[in-house]
Amino acid sequence: MIVTPIYAALCGLLLILLSYRVILQRKRLDVALGDDGEPRIRRAMRVQANFVEYAPVALILLALAELQGHAFWLLHGLGLLLVGGRLLHAFGVAREPENFRFRVAGMTLTFSAIAIASLANLAGVLILW
Repeated sequence: MIVTPIYAALCGLLLILLSYRVILQRKRLDVALGDDGEPRIRRAMRVQANFVEYAPVALILLALAELQGHAFWLLHGLGLLLVGGRLLHAFGVAREPENFRFRVAGMTLTFSAIAIASLANLAGVLILW
């Protein structure tokens, strides 16, 4: 595998950045655990959690598509959709007030990556079957 590790690494770095933002908010507001009712911490936590909810599934689907031998252009397209979508979503949701255009665009790209990867994997299985 040579394509999936690129996007997994980029997602790993993005997760570190999002996690660091939570840590900074906790330090600024002196909150050790949970959000202590602080909306700024809650927002940072939700940005991080949303990333963790979607990125792993997309990366697994990308890896499976790569293992099936799908075209490099498709794999890179899926990876770019995923990383771009996660960046846009994080940027939009992290803003106060929230920028819904970035949030919606980010989710659209992320859902597109998951949907296309899912269909590519199903097609790959059906062709082999």
